[in-house]
Amino acid sequence: MGKSDGGDEVDQIDKNILSLLTENGRLSYVDIAKELGLSRVAVRERVAKLMDDGVIEQFTVVINSSKVGKEVSAFFEIDCEPSSLVRVAEALAENPSVASCYQMTGPSTLHTHVLVDNFPALERFINEELYALEGITRVESHILLRRFKSRRGLKL
Repeated sequence: MGKSDGGDEVDQIDKNILSLLTENGRLSYVDIAKELGLSRVAVRERVAKLMDDGVIEQFTVVINSSKVGKEVSAFFEIDCEPSSLVRVAEALAENPSVASCYQMTGPSTLHTHVLVDNFPALERFINEELYALEGITRVESHILLRRFKSRRGLKL
């Protein structure tokens, strides 16, 4: 198996394994092996290597936020003073209402996704947590009305 020979390259078999795991992270090595015509041991070794190489960062579960009481999904474009960007991003990353936070191209911009129970909770987040952070110069918000597609893992 060329993958285990020390190369860091992801080959087509690895991509097939990743594709199957992206669709269903609970697939057993036996199920993957049957699907791809490999042995269970070969699949286990490849998955372990993909994890060791950092290709697979973690196995997780995708939760429907509205089913657990998070009814409001909002996206914020947050402009910061350049010297404050990392501090603001780290503070947001620690906030339990923040689902994701990314530095974007542009004038020191953060793209942040927030999930909260309701609109009063969103108002509290904005006024008491977001606006309390020093170094923010502009905030633009967008409320999610309906989701048509949500990425669940990288498609190869």
